[in-house]
Amino acid sequence: MLERPPTIPPWDLWSRSWLQVHRIRRRWYRKRARRLSRPVVSIGNLHWGGTGKTPIVAALAQDLQTRGHRVCVLSRGYGRQSRGPLVVSRGQGPQVDVSMSGDEPFLHARDLPGVSVVVAESRYLGGQLALAEGLAPDLFLLDDGFSHLDLARDVDLLVLPVEDPWGAGCLPPRGRLREPLESARDSDAILLSGGGATDQIAHAAAESLRPYGFSGPGFGCPTQPFYPSTAEGRPIEAQEPMLLVTGIARGHRVRETAEALDLLVAEHLELPDHHNYPATTVRRIRQALKRTGARQILTTAKDRIKLEPLAEFDLVELGIRASLPLDLTDWLEGKLR
Repeated sequence: MLERPPTIPPWDLWSRSWLQVHRIRRRWYRKRARRLSRPVVSIGNLHWGGTGKTPIVAALAQDLQTRGHRVCVLSRGYGRQSRGPLVVSRGQGPQVDVSMSGDEPFLHARDLPGVSVVVAESRYLGGQLALAEGLAPDLFLLDDGFSHLDLARDVDLLVLPVEDPWGAGCLPPRGRLREPLESARDSDAILLSGGGATDQIAHAAAESLRPYGFSGPGFGCPTQPFYPSTAEGRPIEAQEPMLLVTGIARGHRVRETAEALDLLVAEHLELPDHHNYPATTVRRIRQALKRTGARQILTTAKDRIKLEPLAEFDLVELGIRASLPLDLTDWLEGKLR
C-alpha cells in the first residue's frame, strides 16, 4: 500500500524557505520560457538521480517513432568535456565519443536508431541547432527537463520511483528531493517507475498528490532487467563470480537486481553517479579483480560505455528495459494533437 506524502513540519524553516524559492523561480520562468517551433515533451523528476528515467526516455522515443514521429532527444549531457550545443547522433549512432556527449546521451544515440540526439546546456539552443542542422524532428523529447524551465514544453511528464516516490518530502539534508512535492502541480502526468510499478499504484500516487495541486493522471511504467550475456552474446554462468562496478545513483539497487537473478557478486565497487573512471579507479578495479578472483566485471549500460574504451576488462552489461502502458502513449498522442 502506498503511504501518504509526508508534510513539511512547521519548525522546518529550511524546507519552507526553499519551497518559497522554487515557487518564485517557477513563477518567474512561466512568462519567460522560450518556445521551439516543434512540440516539446519533457521527462524529468523531483528526486536527485536514480528514478529510472533513462529507460523510460528510451522506451518513449521508440514508441513515438513507431507511431510515425521523427524524434530528437535534447539533453544537457551531464559530465561531458565539451561545451555548447553539440549533435551527438543524427539517428545513425554516436558521432562523438562518450566524453564529449555524456553517458546518457551516448546511450540514447547507441540504442535508438533513427532518433537524433543533441546536447546543450541551454536546451532551447540545442533545439535550434537540431532544426538548423536539418535533423527535421517533428517532436523533441527533453531528457531530465522538469527543472530546466528556460525551454517551454507542451507536455511535462514527471517520473517517480515506486520504492521512494516522495523522497521523504523534503530537500536535503532531510530529504532526497531537488524540488518540493508542490512542483508536481506543473506536470501533466506522473510515471511510476521500478520493478513493482503498476497502474493501480500510479493512480494512488496521483491521488496522493491532489492536495499539492497536481491534477493529471498516473501511469505505471515497470522496469525489468534482462539477463546479461557476454560481448559475444554467450549467456554467463549463474554462479560465476563477478566484480560488480557501478557509477550511478543508488548503485545498491543494481546489486539487489543482480542477486535476484542469481548472479554471484563477489564484491561491489559502488562509485559516485556519472563516474568517469580515471586511472585511480582503474587501479582499484584491477586490485579488486585480483582480490576476488573474478574474471568478469558486471556493470550497467552507462558504466560499460565508459569502461569499454579501456579494452582490458571482460565486461558484462546488466541492462534495464521499461514497459509503457498503451494508454500512456494514447493519452500523449491526444495531448500533442
